[in-house]
Amino acid sequence: MRRPRVRLVAACLLAAGCGACGGPGGPTTHPRAAGAHRVGDLDHPRAAHTATPLADGRILVAGGFGADEGEVWASTELFDRAAGRFRPGPAMVAARQSHTATRLRDGRVLIAGGYGADGRTLASAELFDPATRRFAATGRMTAPRAGQAAVLLRDGTVLVLGGEASLSHTLASAEIYDPATGRFVATGAMSGARTSHTATVLPDGRVLVAGGHRGRRASLRVLRGAELYDPAAGAFTATGALRARRHKHDAVTLADGRVLVIAGADERDDRGAYDTAEIYDPRRGTFAPTGALAQARYKLQGTSIALMGDAALVTAGAARPELFHEGRARAAGRSGRFRALPGSFGTAHFFAAAAPVGRGALVTGGYTPAGPATADAWLVTP
Repeated sequence: MRRPRVRLVAACLLAAGCGACGGPGGPTTHPRAAGAHRVGDLDHPRAAHTATPLADGRILVAGGFGADEGEVWASTELFDRAAGRFRPGPAMVAARQSHTATRLRDGRVLIAGGYGADGRTLASAELFDPATRRFAATGRMTAPRAGQAAVLLRDGTVLVLGGEASLSHTLASAEIYDPATGRFVATGAMSGARTSHTATVLPDGRVLVAGGHRGRRASLRVLRGAELYDPAAGAFTATGALRARRHKHDAVTLADGRVLVIAGADERDDRGAYDTAEIYDPRRGTFAPTGALAQARYKLQGTSIALMGDAALVTAGAARPELFHEGRARAAGRSGRFRALPGSFGTAHFFAAAAPVGRGALVTGGYTPAGPATADAWLVTP
C-alpha cells in the first residue's frame, strides 16, 4: 500500500476573499463561481466509498475499491475545511466497499455492511468517533448486506434496509441500529427484495423507499414500486409507484417535504440511463414528472445535495453537474428546471461519493467509463 500523503486542495473553499487556489491541475477558480472546480486528489483512487460530513465541518471519506473491485480499502481520509486539505485518517476495522455511513446524533459515524476484501458481504459494523479519531467494532447486523440503504430516524436510531446478501440473493429485510445499546434488531420487512434503491426521510418521520432492482443478469428486474416505512408501526406499506422503473438513481427531500427522484437507468444500464426526474408528494402519495435533466446519468446514489428553496445540486453520474430549481414554476403550474453548471468532470464518474461543503458539495472518486476508480476531487458550487 502506498505511503499516506497530504494533498493540498483549494485552501479557499470557505474563505471570503481569496481569488484562486493552487492544486495538482493548476489554479482553482474561486468557489463562489458556479460550477465544478478541481480541488486535488485523494490519497487513494476510490469508488463505492462514502463521504460523511462531521459535526466539526470535516468530511470523512471511507473505504471503497481501487484499481479493481478486488482492491478494497480499509483506509480513510479526512477533508479539513479550515485547512483546505485531505489528511490521512485512521483505518477502519474492516476493508469494505458498497457500505453505508450514517452520522449519529452524538457525532459518531456508523459504518455498516458492504463487500469485504474477499468479495463476500459483511454483517459487521463499526463506529468512528471524531473525538478519539478511532474506529471501533459495534454490534453485527442481523444479516450480511451490501448495496443497502441506511437513514437516521427522528429518534436517533438508524434504519438499514435491503441490499444483497450475495450476488444471487437480494434482501427484503430491514433492521434498526440503536446507538444506546450498540445492537441491531430486525424490523418489518419490505414488500419485496431490492438493492440500488433510495431511502429518504420525510418531514413526518416516515421513510420513502423507491425503485431499485432484484436479481442479476438474466434475472435482473428493475422496479417501479415504492413503499413507506413507519417507525411508529415498525412496518412498510405500499404507496404510489414511480412513473418509470429505475435503479442506481438518487433522491433528495426538498425544502417543502416533497422528494425529488433523479435519473437512474433501466435494465440496460448505460444504454438505458435516464434524463428524467419525478417528484413524490407525501400528501397525495403519488409521483409526478418534472423537468428533464440536461444529461442522462446513473450510478449517482448519494451524490445529490438538497439546497434551500426547493432546489437541489446533482453532481455525479455524468460529465457535468446540474442545478434543479423550481422557483415560481410550481405556482404557475410548470415543471421544475435542471440547468447544467459551468465546468466539467471531464467524463462521468460512477459510484462517486459527495458531501455538503459550504454552499455546495465536495465530490470524490468514482470510476469512469474508461476504467478503474479515480482519486479525483471536485468542489461543485451552485
